[in-house]
This record gives sequence, C-alpha cells and structure tokens, in this order.
Amino acid sequence: MKQNKLKAASEELKKLRKPVYNVNAVHKESLSALEKIAVKVTDSVGSVGFFLIIFGWTFLWLGWNTIAPFKLRFDPFPAFVLWLFISNMIQIFLMPLIMIGQNLQGRHAEKRAESDFDVNVRAEKEIEVILLHLEQQNELILKILDHMEKVDVKKKTKTKTK
Repeated sequence: MKQNKLKAASEELKKLRKPVYNVNAVHKESLSALEKIAVKVTDSVGSVGFFLIIFGWTFLWLGWNTIAPFKLRFDPFPAFVLWLFISNMIQIFLMPLIMIGQNLQGRHAEKRAESDFDVNVRAEKEIEVILLHLEQQNELILKILDHMEKVDVKKKTKTKTK
C-alpha cells in the first residue's frame, strides 16, 4: 500500500518538474526601451543621490536669489517664480515615469512571487516523497530487525537443547 503511494507521489513529482528559469532575466528581456528608461528613472529618482542633488540645487538657487547682490539675482525673493516653474516641470515629467516604473517593478515582484510559490510547491512535494521513502525504509529495517531477532532466538534455543 505504501509502495503504491510512494510511486504515485513520485509520478506526481515528475509531472511537476519544469525547467528552471531566471525570472529576473525573463522580466528584463520583456521590457521595451521606454519601459527600461522608466525603471532606470524610478531607480535613480528614488535614491539618496537624487535627493541630495535636488536639495543642493534648491539650497543654492534660493540662497543665491536671497543673499546675492540685487543686480545678480535672476529669480528674486520672495516669489522665486522661475524656481517654482522649473520644480513643477520636473515633478510633472517625473511623476508619470515614476508611476510606470513602479507598475513595472510591481509586475516583476508578482512574477518573482509566483516563481517562489512554484518552487515551494515542488519542494513540498519532494519532501513528501522523501518522507514516504524514509517511512518505507524504516518499515523494511524493522522487518529485517524482527527477522534477525527471530533467527537469533532460534539459534539460542538450538544451542540450549544440545
């Protein structure tokens, strides 16, 4: 009975075997040129370096236009109209690219999760087959030990009768 169960589990495991592929490489190859740009922009805009660049640019711009001699100021305090315009333009252009990049990264995360799930299911089936095999081996070992004990008892009774 257990041997039939072991064979059935082994056959099911063979059916589950699929070629292993790198989800990351497949995802990267599936991206168009514009999608690759969106992912790179999302990665770079979400970095500390980009934050420091924007912070430095803002600090210098506002500092210069507040402290510099009045004739050298190109975007005078307190309005900073040009700075607001440029900042808004950067935000307007970056926002859709960031959203596209995040959507692509989300799809990638979904594919990785599906791949992880497949691997976990296969591993669980393999463990089940291994456990069934170990149970079968344990039963066989117990039968062998029982047989050896019976043979040993027979030998002892023969030597006592002589």
